[in-house]
Amino acid sequence: MEDYLFEATVHNNDGVDGTAYVEGDNGLSVTVSSPTSDKPGTNPEELFGLSLATCLNATIQALLKARGLDNKSRVTAKVQLRREDGGVGYYFQVYIFAAIEGLDLNRANDIVQSADKRCPVAKLTQNASTIELETVPYEA
Repeated sequence: MEDYLFEATVHNNDGVDGTAYVEGDNGLSVTVSSPTSDKPGTNPEELFGLSLATCLNATIQALLKARGLDNKSRVTAKVQLRREDGGVGYYFQVYIFAAIEGLDLNRANDIVQSADKRCPVAKLTQNASTIELETVPYEA
């Protein structure tokens, strides 16, 4: 029995030098390139940041709606590619800044922390030591 709500099949045959695409007639296709090169294209850092920021903000919006609120919210993700201390390998250091318009920081933080526990993308990174989430004031 298929019990999922959505499924995407994504392909990459070129690593960080070519294209990656989503199966289907209207599937997204992107040029990919290394983040350390000046070639055009996106990279895993940008795609991860887009995924996390979009999913977390959608979850914040759902929680606001469930509380009868229509406040605007914003999520910014800064994704840094860093070299491991030993010099072999890489990792992502991620800083996430979430803001909700018109709420004091304590109330906004409660919603942001709740969203972090519910967001499907954030669930993939739970307890990661290289991800920091901060609730910040909303600025227009």
